[in-house]
Amino acid sequence: MAHLVGNLLVAQSGGPTVVINASIAGVITEAGKHEFIEEMYGGMNGILGILNEELIDLQDEKAKAIEGLRYTPAAALGTCRYKIDFKKNPEQAGKDMDRLFEIFKAHNIRYFFYAGGNDSQDTAHKIHEQAQARGWEMRVIGVPKTIDNDLPHTDHCPGYGSVVKYNAATVMEVAFDVSSMATDDGSCCLVEVMGRAAGWIAAGTVLAKRSENDAPHIILLPEIPVNEEAFLNKVKATVDQLGYCVVVVGEGVKNEQGDELGADKSRLDAFGHAVLSGAAEALKELIQGKLDLKTRTVKLGYAQRAAAHYGSKLDADEAFACGEAAVRAAIDGKSGFMVKLVRTSRDPYRFDTGLQPLGDIANVEHVVPRDWISEDGFMPNDKFVQYARPLIAGENPVPHEDGLPKFVVLDKNLVEKQLPPRE
Repeated sequence: MAHLVGNLLVAQSGGPTVVINASIAGVITEAGKHEFIEEMYGGMNGILGILNEELIDLQDEKAKAIEGLRYTPAAALGTCRYKIDFKKNPEQAGKDMDRLFEIFKAHNIRYFFYAGGNDSQDTAHKIHEQAQARGWEMRVIGVPKTIDNDLPHTDHCPGYGSVVKYNAATVMEVAFDVSSMATDDGSCCLVEVMGRAAGWIAAGTVLAKRSENDAPHIILLPEIPVNEEAFLNKVKATVDQLGYCVVVVGEGVKNEQGDELGADKSRLDAFGHAVLSGAAEALKELIQGKLDLKTRTVKLGYAQRAAAHYGSKLDADEAFACGEAAVRAAIDGKSGFMVKLVRTSRDPYRFDTGLQPLGDIANVEHVVPRDWISEDGFMPNDKFVQYARPLIAGENPVPHEDGLPKFVVLDKNLVEKQLPPRE
C-alpha cells in the first residue's frame, strides 16, 4: 500500500470532558512518529472554526504543553455544537461541505480526526462519505468522547470514568454532611447530574455505596419513568429508617407520561431539544408538597465534566490510547471508522482498542440495559457495578501552583488563511 503524504487536522466537538484533551495529545504524539504526516493543525472550535479557516499550528506548541493536555480539562482547541444537517437544511449543508473541502484542499489535509460524541461522529461520517464522493483522498477517523457514555459499540466512552469518579465522591461527601445535620423531622437531598436520554452518569453514583444503608438511597434514571407514589413511599421509608435520604437524579428523568420533569419547553437548545431547567427542583416541590419534608437540591452542572483534579487515571490513559489508535488506523489506510474501547478482561480489568464503522455509530444512543437495574427501578444492580467499578481506577496527577491546579493553555498560533472569508 502506498503511503498517503499530507497534513493532519484534528478538532474537538460537543461538551468537553476532563480527558478529551488527552485524546488530542495521543493524536499529536502518535502523528509525530510518522514521516508521511507533514504538518499538524488543530481546528479551532470544532467544525465551525474549520469552516472559518481558523486553524492553529500544533507543531508550534511546546512539548510540555502537549504532555500537559493529559490532565487539563475542557476543550483545549475549543469546541462547538454546530451540526451539518442534510435533512433539515440541505442547502446550507451543501455549502458547508463545499467550504470544508476547499479548506482541506487549500491546506492539503489528508488526515482528519474528530473527537466527540454522537453528533460529532455523524459529522465525521458525512465528511468521510463526501471525501469519497468528491475523489479527495483523505483518511477520516472518529475519536470517542462523552461523559454521557451513550455511544454504541464501544465498551464505554473516554470521559465517563472520570465523571463517575467525581460524582460518586461528591455524593459520599454530601451524604456525610446531610446525615450529620439530620433532625427529628428528617431531611432529603436531591443531587442532579447530567444525562438526558441515558442514565449512565446517574447510575455510576451507585459506586459511592459501601453498605446497603449508604447513599445514594435512590437513583432515578431517564430509562425508568418515575412512579410518583412509589418514589414518595421510598423516600419516606428511607427517612423513617435513617433520618435522611439522598436521591441522585438524572437530568432527563421522565414521568409516566413520558414528559421530562425538568424540561422548559419554551426554550430550545441548538438541536431543538427543550432546555432542561431542573428535574431535581421539580422533585423537591413534589416531596415538600406531599411529605412536608425538608428538602435541598445540589446541581453538579459543569463541575462534573470539568473536575480534572479528581479524574480517573485509567480514563486519561484510555483517552490517550484512543488518539494514538486513530492515527495508527489512518496510517494503515483506514477511513470511515471510530476508535472503540474493547474490554479484554473483566478481572483484572484490561482493555484494547478496535474500530467500528462510523455509520454504525452516528445518531444512535446506547442506554443502560434494563437487566442492569433493580426490579423497582430505583438502583443499578451488581451487573452495572461490575461494569463501572474498574473505570474509576487511579488518580490522574495534576501539578499544582500556589495550592491550586496548574493546567496548560496552548499558544494557538494561527495558520495563514488561504481562502476568502466564509459567506
